[in-house]
Amino acid sequence: MRIAIPVAEGRLCAHFGHCQQFALVDVDTATKTVTKQEALPAPPHQPGLLPRWLAERGATMIIAGGMGGRAQGLFTQQGIEVVVGAPCETPERVVAAYLDGTLQTGDNLCDH
Repeated sequence: MRIAIPVAEGRLCAHFGHCQQFALVDVDTATKTVTKQEALPAPPHQPGLLPRWLAERGATMIIAGGMGGRAQGLFTQQGIEVVVGAPCETPERVVAAYLDGTLQTGDNLCDH
């Protein structure tokens, strides 16, 4: 599984389309361990680009703070599972919480 996390200033960015980079974290779901992590600069903002861009880089899930319904649909069309309402923590903490089943998600911070 490859998890994409939008990042700004080292933490999950509340609005995925405005992030500085994406942390791409490869995890072994059987052992619940991180096998690889890389950071890629986010491409210039362009509506509809990120789902395809992340799919081309192997992402199978995105964990975000907020994401509009249209964007969620575009990610789903690319085969990427969407988790919204995640806290603005470091990518390492977000992934660790997801893997051990303690990721606390709140409201979707984006309504467009």
